[in-house]
Amino acid sequence: MTHTLYTGDIPAELSFGRCVAIDTESMGLNVGRDRLCLIQMSSGDGNAHLVKFKRDEYDAPNLKKLLLDPSVIKLFHFARSDLAMIYKYLGIMPTPVYCTKIASVFVRTFSDRHGLKDLCRDLLGIDLSKEQQTSDWGAAELTKEQLSYAASDVLHLHKLKEILDERLVREGRADLARKVMDFLPVRAELDVVGWANADIFAHKPTRRPD
Repeated sequence: MTHTLYTGDIPAELSFGRCVAIDTESMGLNVGRDRLCLIQMSSGDGNAHLVKFKRDEYDAPNLKKLLLDPSVIKLFHFARSDLAMIYKYLGIMPTPVYCTKIASVFVRTFSDRHGLKDLCRDLLGIDLSKEQQTSDWGAAELTKEQLSYAASDVLHLHKLKEILDERLVREGRADLARKVMDFLPVRAELDVVGWANADIFAHKPTRRPD
């Protein structure tokens, strides 16, 4: 495994093929408060490419071009959170989207454990370390441990997708899962603009906070 760190954007010539695994790191989980610090990507070849952002510097034209390319699948685990961060700070909404967490919920109904660590252990026999998950991603210099952790979160998504896709077909839920994943960008946008916890489909939806 190798990982390459860039500041502010990826090189124009960098290609990830037809499916790019993506994850983000931020100062916290509140999209309205906690800034985006890092985006990591992989083509599934065992290598990761990481983009570190300075505060309020999110131009990144090459990265945005990739994220908006309709011919490239953007592969996430728990896409809802990552899409919200990208939409908030880069000002774009990546599509099309695939989420391994959503796929797992549809086919692993025997379990309530759908975290990335759980999937890697149960489906791939890989024990991911989450020791750096809550570290300071806004630091001026990231440690080797932080970079290795960030890279590990995208290196296995392609293999997980392959296994989960087979099970979605086997269980007859591939079409439904696809429809839910197609809705994820809308769900993420609702999170950003203030309907994160409201059930808008309920007869009496929760009032939007002022």
